[in-house]
Amino acid sequence: MYPRLGLFIRAVYNASMQGTSTPQTPLRSTPMPRVIVAASTGTVFEFYDFLLYGSLATFFGVLFFPPGNATAALLASLATFGAGFAVRPLGAVIFGRLGDRVGRKRTFLITIVLMGLSTALVGVLPTFEQIGWWAPALLVTLRLVQGLALGGEFGGAALYIAEHCTPPRRGFFTSFIQTTGSIGLLLSLGVILACRAVLGEEAFREWGWRIPFLLSVLLLGLSVYVRLQIAESPLFEEIKRRGELSQSPVRESLLAPANRPRMLAALVVAAAMATSWYTAQFYSLVFLQTAVLVDASTAATVLGVAVLAGLVLFLAAGALSDRCGRRPVMLSGMLLTALAVMPAYRAMLDLGNPALAAAQRAAPVTVYAAPTRFSPFASASSLDDATRVRDALAKRGISYSNAPLSEAPGAVGATLVVAVAGQTLVGFDKAALADALDAAGYPSASAVVPLDRLADFDGRHLALVGCLLAMILGAALTCGPGAGWLAELFPTRIRYTSLSVPYHLTSAWFGGFMPLTAAWLVARSGDVLAGLWYPVVVMSVMFVLALRWMPETRGSEL
Repeated sequence: MYPRLGLFIRAVYNASMQGTSTPQTPLRSTPMPRVIVAASTGTVFEFYDFLLYGSLATFFGVLFFPPGNATAALLASLATFGAGFAVRPLGAVIFGRLGDRVGRKRTFLITIVLMGLSTALVGVLPTFEQIGWWAPALLVTLRLVQGLALGGEFGGAALYIAEHCTPPRRGFFTSFIQTTGSIGLLLSLGVILACRAVLGEEAFREWGWRIPFLLSVLLLGLSVYVRLQIAESPLFEEIKRRGELSQSPVRESLLAPANRPRMLAALVVAAAMATSWYTAQFYSLVFLQTAVLVDASTAATVLGVAVLAGLVLFLAAGALSDRCGRRPVMLSGMLLTALAVMPAYRAMLDLGNPALAAAQRAAPVTVYAAPTRFSPFASASSLDDATRVRDALAKRGISYSNAPLSEAPGAVGATLVVAVAGQTLVGFDKAALADALDAAGYPSASAVVPLDRLADFDGRHLALVGCLLAMILGAALTCGPGAGWLAELFPTRIRYTSLSVPYHLTSAWFGGFMPLTAAWLVARSGDVLAGLWYPVVVMSVMFVLALRWMPETRGSEL
């Protein structure tokens, strides 16, 4: 297998070198639609591959981690999602150097091959039930390969477009690459919904979930074909012809004194971009399913409609930055996100499950027990009663407060007391807890009508879309001009590395781990909205830092 894979990658690399030894078509004569399609198509498919796992994060917790503790399984599943992000900075260093030394086009091809093959292999992985701990180990390994590949993708695609267009419309043209993550997410949600509709939920859970991953083989073939048709970046060819390529783009990007202020600014702005995007368009999917109790297909459809409607906002933000400047547009997006996140998520909870919101106000739940630390390695038999209670509450999207046993009302010697609307339960009795919650008015399902077809779309679905669009607007203003701003910030000789490293470093720690951090905060506090303080605080801090360090780049010559 491995020798054949090596031969395949070598053949792609050799094919990519054809026609790149002589100067390419002049900058102004390259049709921008062709440049955009060539750069964006592969990036869409890479985001499809990478976000496919994230779209099934709540589902994968059951398949690849020990059963018995849904909260811990969800955290483990989100941690695996984050693992792919953790290595993206390493991919940025490896492929950034390659892109600055040997060219944008060849790096494109290597990353797409790695992503496509690793995603397809997820589709043939045995589950935890079949091979035990080998299942999560292999899953994490493939997620790491995906992360490495994506670490070299976005920077190359963004600067490939930027290096083909003139300053007056660079913000608009590069904003197309900012839509690729959303389109990839839409594609993954659409394929999942189609498979669920055609196969049925039972067949999808049993084996149908593999189909979206296996489809990556077809997308890989199309992506390789598209990228073999493109020429090298004319700016890269020019500095190569003049002998001005950087001998050590990594060292020059990270250590050169002249580049440090630019890298610092890029880290701040890219952190805001990652946080706003994943808060609006990814964690919202997890929240709708786990806190609002919307079924998976309906949640995906509602998010898909919002993301589709929001695509134009990214393009409009890019075009606006060509007229008003990158800095004011992006700063306004950061501020809007910081202000809109908490109200938007609270509104989704009130709109999607008003009975739950009313019950939590009228009949709060308190758990009197020792603090629980959720472990993804805990088996069902090793869980204590406090963990079981908190897990049962989390499954119904119920917020609760934690208190020490010393404050428990009248339960001397008990290790667990649960208070629900004045009723006191000692120990963990699943049936008694369910009866108490039902009596207090806690619903077991969302008020959102399941969407079997688009004709079922009603006012409540539309209101949820509106909440999502409020956050997507903030993300669009923050991210839409982002690719153009990052490309304009750095010199051509080290642009691939200098753009990729801060972008993927912050995508990992502020974007990829955002769902895990938010879910962990919810698990620790018991408040389903507690996780939102993470993006609110991050966006507020980055807004203040950007006021100080973010330069205006509109009109810069590359």
